[in-house]
Amino acid sequence: MEKVTGQVDTRMSSIPLSTQEKRAQVPSVPRVKWKRNLIGYVFILPWLIGFVGLTAGPLVFSLFASFTDYNITSKMNFIGLENYKRMFTLDDMFWTALWNTLYYVIFSVPLTTAGAIMIAVLLNQKVKGMKVFRTIYYLPSILSGVAVYFLWMQMLSPSTGLVNQFLHLFGIDGPSWLFDPHWTKPALILMKMWSVGGGMLLYLGRMQGISPSLYEAADLDGASGPQKFFHITLPMITPIIFFDIITSTIGSFQIFQEAYVMTQNGQGGPSNSLLFYNLHMWNNAFKSFDMGYASAMAWFLFIIIMGLTFINLKAGKKWVYYDGGDDK
Repeated sequence: MEKVTGQVDTRMSSIPLSTQEKRAQVPSVPRVKWKRNLIGYVFILPWLIGFVGLTAGPLVFSLFASFTDYNITSKMNFIGLENYKRMFTLDDMFWTALWNTLYYVIFSVPLTTAGAIMIAVLLNQKVKGMKVFRTIYYLPSILSGVAVYFLWMQMLSPSTGLVNQFLHLFGIDGPSWLFDPHWTKPALILMKMWSVGGGMLLYLGRMQGISPSLYEAADLDGASGPQKFFHITLPMITPIIFFDIITSTIGSFQIFQEAYVMTQNGQGGPSNSLLFYNLHMWNNAFKSFDMGYASAMAWFLFIIIMGLTFINLKAGKKWVYYDGGDDK
């Protein structure tokens, strides 16, 4: 045994010292993984601080505030579900604001989606100077919001507005638009249709990526233009339609700036026809300083949006087509 041990010691001593040191310096796998995770957390630390301080923290605070009587200056008094009961039973303007918002969502989302698709189809043609037309149609989506609202207030003027003057050329007496409660919401939907350039750009990019061989095969089969659109183009852009519907629905439920600017600091327009949900919530929060009730309204809107998004995600599996045919 001593001879064997001596041989082993001799062999180990024959290994260069530098190699032994290198082996000793190699850390274990768990230690390397821990260091890499630590470095990753250090890099995302600014985002984590911002998320906790500016997103997660206010969310938790607003959830607690929705169960209290809170007006910023006084102590928060826990009142349970009273704010939610008041929302459905005592606040008549709540139902008006909810109906106005639903009206806007139901009409604006399909119209803007269809408008963006039609414009993208037109701008996807191989015509000389097409880049100029694409730029013109995209420009409205990058203009400043408040400036655009004031511009449309002038264009929708009943007597001197360009919209009614254009209709007058065809013998049509234009409505009062923002002064008529029956036409206020259609006026905002018309204004929304004017800025579909962002969605148009998404559809155009997807159409540019469709394989030309699909259209060539359709031409060999004698397919017409509408047939190629409904059987090739439309199925291939369904992922973008799906994305656009979800984001447009969320954005439409959060409509605020248009009504606030175009109704004189949130007055709601004629007969409260432009009193949207977010505007009513803002009035309760920053005019009446009823922060508890406004927080309850915010969480109810969150539940509505999450519910509709969940329905869209489930329904999307039946009509959205992805390359390869796999569910995403």
